[in-house]
Parts: sequence; C-alpha cells; structure tokens
Amino acid sequence: MDRTETLAALRRGDLAGARELRLPDGLTEVPPEVFALADTLEVLDLGRGSLTDLPADLARLRNLRVLFASGNPFPRLPPVLGDCPSLSQLGFRGCGMEAVPAESLPRDLRWLTLTDNRIETLPAVIGERQRLQKLMLAGNRIAALPDSLSAADNLELIRLACNRLDALPSWLMRLPRLAWIAYAGNPAEPATEPTPAARVPWAELEVGALLGEGASGRVHRAIWRGEAVALKLFKGAMTSDGLPAREMEACLAAGTHPALTGALGRLDGHPDGAEGLLLRLLPPHWRVLAGPPSLASCSRDIYHPDLRLDPARALRIARSVAEAAAHLHGRGLLHGDLYAHNTLWEAATGAAVLSDFGAASALPEGPDGTALARIEARAMGILIGELLDGCDVPPENLRALEIACTQPDPAQRPSLTEVAAALAQMTA
Repeated sequence: MDRTETLAALRRGDLAGARELRLPDGLTEVPPEVFALADTLEVLDLGRGSLTDLPADLARLRNLRVLFASGNPFPRLPPVLGDCPSLSQLGFRGCGMEAVPAESLPRDLRWLTLTDNRIETLPAVIGERQRLQKLMLAGNRIAALPDSLSAADNLELIRLACNRLDALPSWLMRLPRLAWIAYAGNPAEPATEPTPAARVPWAELEVGALLGEGASGRVHRAIWRGEAVALKLFKGAMTSDGLPAREMEACLAAGTHPALTGALGRLDGHPDGAEGLLLRLLPPHWRVLAGPPSLASCSRDIYHPDLRLDPARALRIARSVAEAAAHLHGRGLLHGDLYAHNTLWEAATGAAVLSDFGAASALPEGPDGTALARIEARAMGILIGELLDGCDVPPENLRALEIACTQPDPAQRPSLTEVAAALAQMTA
C-alpha cells in the first residue's frame, strides 16, 4: 500500500489496530482520523507538507514512540511533544526551525534529529533527558552546547557538523559512552589545506550500473583508462553527518591504505556540474558487514541473524578496521562513523575495508586530538564486541581488548595504534 492509499484507508476506518502509519506528502493538517488509532499507534510519519504545528491533544496517542515530520515548515519544535508519554524519537529535519522550547522535549527522549534547520540554542533541560542516546544537529547555527549535556551519560552519537562552534566543550570528550562524533565545518575544526588529487575528466569515463546509494551520493561502476573503478557522484545537500564537500576532502586527505576504499581522483566536467570521486572498486562478492541501526536499536547496527564467524575471521576484520582507523588518526583525521555498516568484507577470508567519510573531521593536535581519538576507540570496542557476539568460540584476548576500548573513562582507553598492534599480535 502506497502512502496515498494509506491516507484513504485511514479515512475509511480500515486501519484499526495499526502500529505504524506513514502518510503522504502534502498534508496541511494532521488527519483527525489518526486519533482512532490512539490505543495502538507507535510510529507516525507525517510526510513532507506544510504543517506548522501539531494538534494540542497529540498526547492522546499514548503509545506513540516515533514521530517523523521532516520537511514541514515548523517555526519551532512543537511544545505538545513534551506531553506525549511514550515518545522517544523525533525527526524534524529541514523544517527551517529556529527554536526548541524546553517543554517540547519528551521525558523519555532517546533519539533527536534536528538536522538542517536554523537553531541557535538548545534548552538546558536537554541534559535532564537521561535516555538521550543519539543527537543529530548538523547544519544549524549553534554556537555553544548546553553545559547540562555533561550529564548525558547515555549519549553515544552526536552530529555537530556545519554549526558555529568555536570550540568543543571539554566535558564532551569525557562522556563515558560517546563513541561517534562529527564536527567538521565548525570554527572549532582545525583548518586544513586541500589535498592535491588527480583530475578525472567526465569524458574519459564509461559510467555503468548503479552499485549503491547513500545520503550523500550514488556510487556507479565505471571504466577509466581500461580499468574498473567506483564513481561516487555527490548530491550536494546537507546530510545527517554534514556536507558532502567535507566528505570529499576527507576521503582525499585519507591517502591510501589496504583497509580503506581510497580515492583515485576527483571528477571534472560532469554535464550537470555534479562533484564526484573515483574510488577503488572492490570485487563484487564483497558485502557490507551489517545493516545500519534500526528505530529500535538506535545506535547499534543490525547483523544478519545467521552470521557466524570463526575466531580467525573475526580477528582479521577487527585488525583491518583498527589499522585503517589508526592510519586516519596518524593523518589527522577522525572517521566519526566507525561502524560495521561502513565496513565491507570478504566472507571467505575476513578481509575488510573501512569506507564512508561522511562524518570525518580534522583532528586537532595535542590533548584535544588525543581525547577525540579515544572516543573513536570506544566505537572500535563496540565493533569488536559485535564481532565476538558472532563467534561460536570467542577469543578471550579479544574480549579483553573490547573491555579496554569501552571502559567509561576515555583517558584510560588504548589508542587505535595500540589496538591495531594488539590485534596484529593476536593474528601472528
């Protein structure tokens, strides 16, 4: 059933007992028939329309956990959201929103997406939302984070790219569970010089089949000078991680490494002016290690239930990713999205490469750079733990490394160079 048919069925009363409702674009108001689902509705997607507010009695949807309203021109996050007793995930991306009232944040808030708005400040009460796990703020006008977030002990992922932060607060790098951070495009990010790269004329390419598509662009198979390559064409729009232009620069600055999908050159002369990169093409039997997080898992990847790993393959995957991340740190880059869903692997051998630089940021020198790198050590520890969960006989020394990487005091975690060295010793 498409979204238009869903709306018609809702109005006929055919959706009694529905737990999820995804309405079509173009709404000017929330259909009153939605409230007939008050006893069951858990996920509501309002589509992209012209909504500027929500019904004052929205809390009648007492089981509503997830609300998406991106692309509607809300001037502020609706205060009525704070009255909804079960609401834990909000998606208000690209709304032109300027204000986030304190009363708009639900008590059990877990995942808040406010990407690509005009927000300058966040209310201090956000630090009181103890379940907050994922905070998406890229593409706003935020100059300072509330100090109350220093108490956000469950915060695991934060996206701050393309704001107005002159500095990252010191408490941010001490949060015990933070594992994924992106802050490119802020004054706080160290300035870097553009990386020299080969220019690849569009006319020299034979562009073939679409291999995949993500938030920042589409990847095609292509032939360049007789060799098969991957061509990533960027969309140019703000993503949840930041601007694609920053992803391009990070991918070029990363240089070459066996466990990275390295850039071969920058595209020139696309007929529509699109920007693009040529990347190393992996063999067709390589696959993504896991799927991205779901609404329920929030910040944790989704693995195929049948995935089983022997210790040798688990160790090889972990070593490849750790070596890739250590290489990036050595080149002054934080990956920011070190995840299994950004890891491509060969099932037969466990060979793996780390991909996707959409959340990458430049690392400052000195203690701040070290502290940020220790955040990524936690992400590595989480990945190791997930690999161990897929092992029939988990290696005990690998479990000890997971514990070291995920300990709550970031300063006590090993560097990715130390992690890579430990994994190399285990696989010797």
